[in-house]
Amino acid sequence: MHLLLVPLVLLSGLTAPDSLPAYSATTKTVTAADLGATWHSGCPVGPAQLRMISLTYYGMDQKAHAGQLVVNTDRVDQTIKIFGELYRMRYPIAKMVTPDHYPNADDELSMEDNNTSAYDCRDIPTSGALLSYHAYGRAIDINTLINPYHDSQGVQPKNGGPYLDRTRKDPGMLHDGDKAVRAFTGNGWTWGGDWHTLKDYQHFELA
Repeated sequence: MHLLLVPLVLLSGLTAPDSLPAYSATTKTVTAADLGATWHSGCPVGPAQLRMISLTYYGMDQKAHAGQLVVNTDRVDQTIKIFGELYRMRYPIAKMVTPDHYPNADDELSMEDNNTSAYDCRDIPTSGALLSYHAYGRAIDINTLINPYHDSQGVQPKNGGPYLDRTRKDPGMLHDGDKAVRAFTGNGWTWGGDWHTLKDYQHFELA
């Protein structure tokens, strides 16, 4: 298991926020049992190619919390770094549990719950066949209710309609130019809020 427990001053020269614990992140290998309904035979990557990261995040209640993300082994270091930056800037995250906490790892239920997650062996919404980068452990969705997915067929999650108004400034909403968005895009990730044929405000991926 890899352990990272350092003041944020060691992460890109950033100092730890006042009155918050130091950012920490640990990683461990996972088994098929650990992944539950997020993985099945035939998925493009197996458990050996994935890692569970337990990390500190800044909550909507302005307190530090422990959350978990599963990502590809080749995205571990960047994920730890980026979420360290989000913690330092006090970007608020509502919840962070792996999708298997919801019945059948249902992405709709996870999104309705404003959950932040990464790995899930599933298709791109509305595509019917094409695998999402989540199925490779190379995509992360953040605050999924208040940063919904929207295309010509509607909005996901189904209770996300009010948040299509991107003039809103609810805590945790992502907007073009935000420091939280730039924490990802500055490290080479693509943001779904920049897409033209559809908008996926919650989604970041590094192909």
